[in-house]
Formats: sequence, C-alpha cells, structure tokens
Amino acid sequence: MRHSSPLESYVFAKPYFDPAGLFLAIEDDVPVGFAHAGFGPNSTYTALSRSEGVICVVGVRPSHRRRGIGSELLRSCESYLVRNGAQTVYAGPAAPINPFYFALYGGSELPGFLDSDAQAGPFLRRNGYGPHSTCRVFDRSLHQPVNVPDGRFAALRRQYEWRLAPRTGVGNWWEECVLGPVETVDFRLENKSTGQVVARASAWEMDLFSWRWNHPAIGIVNVEVLPELRRQGLGKFLLTQTLRYLQEQFFGLVEVQSAEQNDAALKLYRSVGFEEVDIGHVYRKG
Repeated sequence: MRHSSPLESYVFAKPYFDPAGLFLAIEDDVPVGFAHAGFGPNSTYTALSRSEGVICVVGVRPSHRRRGIGSELLRSCESYLVRNGAQTVYAGPAAPINPFYFALYGGSELPGFLDSDAQAGPFLRRNGYGPHSTCRVFDRSLHQPVNVPDGRFAALRRQYEWRLAPRTGVGNWWEECVLGPVETVDFRLENKSTGQVVARASAWEMDLFSWRWNHPAIGIVNVEVLPELRRQGLGKFLLTQTLRYLQEQFFGLVEVQSAEQNDAALKLYRSVGFEEVDIGHVYRKG
C-alpha cells in the first residue's frame, strides 16, 4: 500500500472493528507480519453474530517466512474467535462472512483466498483447514468491441429501457457496512409501460486496483433478474448495454465474480465475453 489511509477507511472505520482481533508480529521494533480476524452478520443482517468467525488476512514478510510466524498469527486469530463465541472458524472472507478488506483484496468482491496467492492454500491445509466453497473471478477487457449477438435483443429493446441511476436506499445494515466506503451506481432494466425494474446490477469504481492493473477498472456486483422473468435474455441484455456504456466512459476493465455452483451466472458472464482469471477459496477449520 502506498499509504495508510486505505486501512483507515476500509478496515479500522468499520463500526464492529475490534482491535483485539488484529495481531502484529514484531521483531526489533519492525513489523514482520500481521493477521486479522472478525465475525459475520446475524441471519437478518441487522447486527454482528459471533457464532461464525473468519480469518480475513495473514501476511508475513518474505524474509521472515518459514519460521512459524504465520502459524502463530493464525493460532492467535483462532483463539480470539473461539474466545468470543465462534463455533465455526473460516479462513478467507466471502459474502456474507466478509467483515473486512473489501476493495483492498480479491477484486470486485471478496472471494476468499485466491489461487494466485500460491502459498495460501498449502499453508492453511497444513494448519488443519479444508476447502469449504469456491468462487470464480472473471475479467472483461473493454479495449475490444462489445459485440454480443442475440436474436432476443430487438424485442427486449422495444419493451425495456436501460437506465443508469444512483444507488438509492440501503439494502441492509451489513451491506452498508461492507459497501459503505465505496460509491456504487445501479444499472437497471425498466419496463417502459409500467416502470417496473425487472433486472439490475450495481457497480463501483475499483480505484485501489486500477493503479496496479494499469487500467481504469470497475466491479459489477449483485446482478439480479426477477425470478419469473429469467431465461429470457434480460440478464444478458442488461450486461451488454452496461458494458457498452462503461466502454464509452473509458473504463478498460470490468470484473465480476460468481460462486462456482451458480451455473446460470457462469454461463451469463461467459456469454458476454468475460474470461476466468482467478479462483478464490474459503477454507474451514476441522
């Protein structure tokens, strides 16, 4: 990180941040590693629940690895979580157990720990963790034309209007805690006759990733189509119109993520030109 403000904004400012869950490894007054643990929301997403805990990050300087520092940091996090009521301990934040590091790690959402962090999986397995869930990470370059042929689009264009709108209202307390530091906008399909919103997606500008990727990047989250109107091409139409708009705004890259078992979402993203670039995993202790 170039400076400390990202941690101030995206971690320390969370209303449920507990300094007791943040552990530092110090050698001769120099920080050589850190780890951070937290908790997920209750079933109504209105408050914190301490029944499920997650280790959000474990980091050790390369010069100090293979000395047991990471394992000790991990054990400190586990002790903190269990001491505060956790019955299940995960490693790798992903919705809904994603209290910290959104917009700092993982891309457009928190996918657990990425395969591109090659040491994460082996380290966790050595410490008693097994795979729990998997997330697929997709990127779509906007330097190429957005040509998505579909015979249904002409009829959909007559019936529905694509609109850009500022984010309105709050989904729930937990969503506001997680997404609060970023400014999101909504892309919507509205029925021209009734004004009903039949499909939507939210997006946020990925500033802290863009400078590393050398592309202005944007992340798309929460792609939704009304259940009774699915399999009619609305999601594909929404994303195609959205990609064309983002291209006109000079974004260079769009990212989305999806749970591995969500076949419909995986097919949708691939159909509009997204390519898989990484895989994330959540691990579970025991």
